Amino acid sequence: MASSPSLLTKISHPFHSLSSLYPTKITLFDFATVQSFNFLKNFSSNADSTNFHNFNFDSFFANLIDNSSQKTNLEQVHAKFFLLGIHQRGFLITKLINAAVNLGEIGYARKVFDEFSDPDVFVWNAVIRGYSKYNLFAGAIELYSRMQVLWVSPDGYTLPHVLKACGGLPCLKMGQQVHGQIFRLGFEKDVFVQNGVVAFYAKCGKIASAKVVFERLEIRNVVSWTSMISGYAQNGQPIEALRIFDEMREMGVMPDWIALVSVIRAHTDVEDLEHGKSIHSFVIKMGLELESDLLIALTAMYAKCGQVMVARSLFNQMKVPNLILWNAMISGYAKNGYADEAVKLFRDMISRNIRTDSITARSAVLACAQVGSFELARWMDNYISKSEHRDDIFVNSALIDMYAKCGNVDMARIVFDRTLDKDVVVWSAMIVGYGLHGRGREALDLYQLMNQAGVHPNDVTFLGLLTACNHSGLVEDGWKLFHCMKNYGIEPRHQHYACVVDLLGRSGYLDQAYDFIMNMPIEPGVSVWGALLSACKIHRHVTLGEYAAERLFSLESYNTGHYVQLSNLYAYARMWDRVAKVRVLMREKGLSKDLGYSLIEINGKLEAFRVGDKSHPRSKEIYEELESLERRLKQAGFVPDTYSSLHDLNDEEMEETLCNHSERLAIAFGLISTAQGTTLRITKNLRACINCHSATKLISKLVNREIIVRDANRFHHFKDGVCSCGDYW
Repeated sequence: MASSPSLLTKISHPFHSLSSLYPTKITLFDFATVQSFNFLKNFSSNADSTNFHNFNFDSFFANLIDNSSQKTNLEQVHAKFFLLGIHQRGFLITKLINAAVNLGEIGYARKVFDEFSDPDVFVWNAVIRGYSKYNLFAGAIELYSRMQVLWVSPDGYTLPHVLKACGGLPCLKMGQQVHGQIFRLGFEKDVFVQNGVVAFYAKCGKIASAKVVFERLEIRNVVSWTSMISGYAQNGQPIEALRIFDEMREMGVMPDWIALVSVIRAHTDVEDLEHGKSIHSFVIKMGLELESDLLIALTAMYAKCGQVMVARSLFNQMKVPNLILWNAMISGYAKNGYADEAVKLFRDMISRNIRTDSITARSAVLACAQVGSFELARWMDNYISKSEHRDDIFVNSALIDMYAKCGNVDMARIVFDRTLDKDVVVWSAMIVGYGLHGRGREALDLYQLMNQAGVHPNDVTFLGLLTACNHSGLVEDGWKLFHCMKNYGIEPRHQHYACVVDLLGRSGYLDQAYDFIMNMPIEPGVSVWGALLSACKIHRHVTLGEYAAERLFSLESYNTGHYVQLSNLYAYARMWDRVAKVRVLMREKGLSKDLGYSLIEINGKLEAFRVGDKSHPRSKEIYEELESLERRLKQAGFVPDTYSSLHDLNDEEMEETLCNHSERLAIAFGLISTAQGTTLRITKNLRACINCHSATKLISKLVNREIIVRDANRFHHFKDGVCSCGDYW
């Protein structure tokens, strides 16, 4: 008998459609074996019907699907299902949907699902898993709802994915309904399902409910513990997260990398670097040091705790740092006094065309504010205006703060005015900016507009208002505002009390300030006693100043500033023997007065000067300009104030020392480096002394320049012989 032609060559037989898959497509699917193909190829025509019905399609096509590496492969296989009439086999459709999901083709997975006429729970699970996996939570819940309408009962694999979707949205009501269904279906002892319930409640901020479910678990695996640790960490309870972690370790459960990420974040929140380092060591021992989420968490921890060099070394380990890592590093630099590095890293980021988010932009703006360069501030504002963050309310609030701290409150107002849908943060940022520059009336006017706009103030708003009143001598207004806080249900903090003490004290109401402190409902802190001591120095009230200093020494015995303030008080009162005693006390404690320095911005570059500094390349020109200024000051009748100067110097030495203060050197450099009429912008790390403040007022008139000085407390705008502070500082 002549042999029958191969089934793969018979056009009339359904198996002919498989010929397109063999042998040329084998490489496409990368099979480990071709036995199934060989079996089909060797079918005889006499056995067609028997072999067709006996052939294991599930095994053959499951193998084919498992080896599919792209959507095209799956589409080819799906087409064969229809040609062979096996397109209603639930096992194969489930397999196909799962493969599509694993390839990231969720749209195609949904198309296959929608074309299947009678899906069972396994098919539903496959497509719901896909939506949940790719955080398409609304789609997962919509499918689950349809599943209920069609009376398809979920199983233990359906529910965790639905719970994940409910937590991800979040959708508390739907999740609670699912929780109720879990009891009705008898899954209350299923640890896999119950872990999903714990995670759901934690993500919805219902950590107490999560704890109840967790404590009822008869069996707790690493996922159970991790869900609770993550829940506490994500809901602002780092101490509880660490307690659960310790309990987990005592139970002998080995943490996974997900748990360690949350533990590191908890240590970051409480700034516990030492224990954080021990977790880092544990990570290395487990061989997880290259896990990206752990690297991000560790980078953030070291950056926030001030170990920016360690953080940068971890950052550099990532070949392609993701956005979260960039943010952690830029924010870490900005918040730990490395503003220049933060700006440099931000510039590097945008030069690589890496997309930034709101957090990136805010951290970069914060860094620019710390640098204090007006030119840099304008560059940042220009970048933001051309980016997708231009209407971001948080970024605009940061820009307002940046301009205010860079010495241009009018530019801050421009940003404020162009910001749409202003919230309390935007209003507060502008009010704080006015306060920083001593523009109290404008701050109060803005507060009235804020009330008219129906925006309720918060504690920051009142802090800005009190600061504005304090820096402008508006005692009555400030006093009323402080007592208005209770009308908004705002409890004053130490900063508010310190502002009121400063407000009263600077105006000479020292007894009232003392009574106010004695009647505070909270224990007075350093800021409160410091404000009183500063006021006593201004008004030369030695007895009360000594009492305030004693309180400060008991709270911070090694803070140099407190001793300097007391020494200055004695010097103002010309009590030189007591000045000497304070100096002896400082030497015994190993304390020395902080060295003052001033920065001036010239053509976008910051130049630094210290008292008596002669290290600058143009030092000769600077001192010649300084001598010229001093001659003009004397001719104008200026007399240096020497009350608070070192009493062991003679008058000539005192005068020379005062002339060489860092801000005077910065002014001289600015005058020889810029065109006539250019505004000089100077930043000083300490408060300006009375002598330099008086001299700068007169210099501004003599050279016909505006000179803006930002000292440790506030901004001073010197123009035409007058300072914006009204000598009230």
